[in-house]
Amino acid sequence: MPERKIRVAILFGGRSAEHDVSRASAANVLRSLDPDRYDATAIGITRDGRWVVTDAGNGVGTGSGALTIPDQGPQLALLPGGQGRVVVLRGPAAGPAELPAFDVVFPVLHGPNGEDGTVQGALELSDVAYVGSRVMGSAAGMDKDIAKRLMREAGLPIVPFVAMSSAAPIRYHDAVSALGSQEVFVKPANMGSSVGVSRARTAEEFEAGCRLAFRFDTKILIERGVAPIREVECSVLEDAEGRVRASQLGEIVPSDKHGFYSYDAKYLDADGALLQVPANVPAAVAETIRELAIKTFRVLGCEGMARIDFFLHGEQAFVNEANTLPGFTNISMYPRLWEASGLPQSELMDVLIGHALERHKRSGKLAFERE
Repeated sequence: MPERKIRVAILFGGRSAEHDVSRASAANVLRSLDPDRYDATAIGITRDGRWVVTDAGNGVGTGSGALTIPDQGPQLALLPGGQGRVVVLRGPAAGPAELPAFDVVFPVLHGPNGEDGTVQGALELSDVAYVGSRVMGSAAGMDKDIAKRLMREAGLPIVPFVAMSSAAPIRYHDAVSALGSQEVFVKPANMGSSVGVSRARTAEEFEAGCRLAFRFDTKILIERGVAPIREVECSVLEDAEGRVRASQLGEIVPSDKHGFYSYDAKYLDADGALLQVPANVPAAVAETIRELAIKTFRVLGCEGMARIDFFLHGEQAFVNEANTLPGFTNISMYPRLWEASGLPQSELMDVLIGHALERHKRSGKLAFERE
């Protein structure tokens, strides 16, 4: 009798500003799953937060296609404690229906309401295996303020920063005085893909940057500008046995017209940046960065996978941030770095799903009640 396929739910879309990036990532993940091993179902999260059944075949035929989410698709819900059971709401006339239980959920979500521990909490309550970090690692990695505090406490090298809220604003002069640089970067504390990030060298640019960042978050970060810098990234992967390894490094070289790796340079301008894999970094520096990547992974409580981003100033590396659900588009660094390190994306999927299933099995053996 042939072995039953592993039932995988790919969860994508979401309510964040990175909704479209998630749709492209999900299509690439779906293309990478071995159809002989996995039975995949696509579940789209609409911009207003509804979970709907999605045609897993749409947008997957080409290397650059993105999954689409129907406006009126059947809505569904994971059952709390249901171990992967899902109820589909087909409307008052037809009544609810239940799908076969999923073995594992693969969240392909970027930004708030997906990468920040919220969805991970729902999956924990559903008692289903899922790919990536759990609640604490997801939340810590998402909030740049909290992440940088934890990294600083652990002695990891970071660029000096201050955090501010609309209730406790900071003037440009005070930020410059605290950070020791006329050039600063302003960014939302809880956002990715360079959404809402701007560079400020005057009070006017600073105020405009703060207004932009506050469109996406109630807390923003102001970081010292360091020049010249190179942007280097490292993929980290944990297998089913708990072994953690780091990939080769990649470097992002933004074009002169963008100045830094902005959202436009990443996704809107085909010539916005050059991605160099592997990065042209001295061997000793590269090894230091890989060690820092693994240490950052552990300090923040990450699990399964993360892409750790660095600033390189000369031979001094600074940890920038951890992305616990990195992009999986056809140009994304996380899978590209593993490809360059000898791990094809189909095998990368196997490792990630294997880790999720084994972690869930171990968690099921823990005692939650007094005997």
